[in-house]
Amino acid sequence: MIPDLSVLWVIVIVLALTGVVNALLFKPLLAVMRAREEAIETARGLAAKAEAEAARAAEEYERQTRAARAAVFREMEAVRRAAEARRAALLAEAREAAERQLAGARARLAADVEAARRQLDAEAGALGAAIVDRVLGRKAS
Repeated sequence: MIPDLSVLWVIVIVLALTGVVNALLFKPLLAVMRAREEAIETARGLAAKAEAEAARAAEEYERQTRAARAAVFREMEAVRRAAEARRAALLAEAREAAERQLAGARARLAADVEAARRQLDAEAGALGAAIVDRVLGRKAS
């Protein structure tokens, strides 16, 4: 059995159309798909770089924020210490002033007590002499 020539022609036409379709449709389509895959891979690489850069920037921001907070806390601590030292100095100064006033008051009180004692002693002697004069009715010698 010999194949019919029409079958041969169909085979030739199918092969020719396959070559034409391959050249005009499949190769450009595959090239576009490859270019798209390469563009996707490039975009993924750029996205990964951007993500890494963003992570570094966030890390730097956090580091600078921590450093700024630490500096603020150090300043606040220094101000607190200075205020505490100033408070202690004022308190010591007030205590000294109070001690000086108290010492002056004690000295005045002691002087007043001594003056009152001398005055009482003088008055007691005079009062005693007056009592003796009245009781005896004459001056005591």
